[in-house]
Order: sequence, then structure tokens, then C-alpha cells
Amino acid sequence: MTSITPMDLKSHFDETGPIRLLDVREPDEHAHCALADSRLLPLSQLEARWQELEEWCGAEGDTVVYCHHGVRSAHAIAFLEEKGLSGFMNLTGGIDRWSREVDPSVPRYW
Repeated sequence: MTSITPMDLKSHFDETGPIRLLDVREPDEHAHCALADSRLLPLSQLEARWQELEEWCGAEGDTVVYCHHGVRSAHAIAFLEEKGLSGFMNLTGGIDRWSREVDPSVPRYW
């Protein structure tokens, strides 16, 4: 599984612009804080709704998958890859690490 650190993701934003972001946390977590322009598809709903991502992800480019600390996103990527989708990167440390290392204005939660 490919991973990307928050600092590397920020560098990507700065150098090449937006990238697809998939948030696999629950709606209340997403409402509390989220990366700009991310799409929410909770891990708890992924098995029933994964086909929605086939067209959204497309055949080209990468999608960064994130959660709170990086565990649920890793599970989501493994599931999606089993379904034949590819091009996913796990945000190492999740949005919590993003908040600590890149953007402290993103609220942290426990």
C-alpha cells in the first residue's frame, strides 16, 4: 500500500494543485474537521457503496484516503484494491497528523 505523509501532501498541493481526497471517517467527524474539498464515504458504508468511487476515481491520477489516524483509511484502501480499484495513497497519521504538522487551524479531537 502506498502512503503519503502530510508534509508530502502539502508539497503536492503547493506544487501541482488539488488531488482527490477521500475521507472514510464518520459524518460527525467530517463535520468537526475535514480537508478542503474532500469527499466523505464512511468506512462503515464502504462495502455497500464502493461502486460510487469507480467513476469518481477514474482510471488516471491518485486519490488520497484519510481518516483520524490512518488505520481506517488503510482498511478502506485494502478493501478497494480487492475490488480492483487502484491509485490510492494512505495519509500517514491521518487528519490528526495533518493538524499537528501542517495546519494547526484544523481542530484535533480524541
